Amino acid sequence: MDYRVQGRDIIVHEPDLDLDETLDCGQAFRWKKISSDYECTYEGFFINDKLMISQESKGNFIFHNTSENDFVSKWIRYFDFETDYSELKRCFSEDETLSKACKFAQGIRLLRQDSWECLISFIISQNNNIPRIKGIIDRLCEHYHGKFPESKQLCCETEESLAYLRSGFRAKYILDAASKTSCSEISLDKIAIMPIDEARTALKQIKGVGPKVAECVLLFGMYRTEAFPIDVWIKRVLAQYYPNGFPEFAREKGGIAQQYLFHYIRSIAKQGE
Repeated sequence: MDYRVQGRDIIVHEPDLDLDETLDCGQAFRWKKISSDYECTYEGFFINDKLMISQESKGNFIFHNTSENDFVSKWIRYFDFETDYSELKRCFSEDETLSKACKFAQGIRLLRQDSWECLISFIISQNNNIPRIKGIIDRLCEHYHGKFPESKQLCCETEESLAYLRSGFRAKYILDAASKTSCSEISLDKIAIMPIDEARTALKQIKGVGPKVAECVLLFGMYRTEAFPIDVWIKRVLAQYYPNGFPEFAREKGGIAQQYLFHYIRSIAKQGE
């Protein structure tokens, strides 16, 4: 990744990033595509830090109205710019199916999200679609004056007071997560550095956090790249291409590999419709 300061913007060259593939793929829910004169432009948040970013052309981006200090201290980490995705894809491509998946969606990157926001987002995501997930999170942030609430704020709520979210059964899970994290019964910081199986068990102490949500929080909110969320699409990948198990060489970064596979298998399904 190379960057330079141009006035109030940061100009970035990173060939292994595509905004549509990364920001609208279901790993984060506070990004919105807006109209612009560029190839594409998104507005969104990392916790409560706002960003507008445009893709001028393949591999070329503008971080609008962003200081170099903010770019270096926040956005380099958030977009995982310190990881060499070209090398990751080269390694993954030792496997035939992963090679095809990496070529299909070359610009996917893992977003390094806040663990608390990620936990609530994926609790909300259960049995839900992306537009509805975004709508619930938008209403939550609007209620808290445009900011994502801290756990100590949410633990003061009730299922009745959260009715405006229209989140259904998920409200009680949101409250349980807020209660357990605000009183330090559960420490997300400690979970982030636990051995992976202990971390999974600890997260599942929160009501409504099952295997898939736990894996998503570990991967997207704690950068545990060995976490491997399994939904209906990934089940199909594993059954069809890996009946004898996922390749051992790719397991350490299996969560990133999963992102490529997820998009690849869905594209195959759409082509067959």
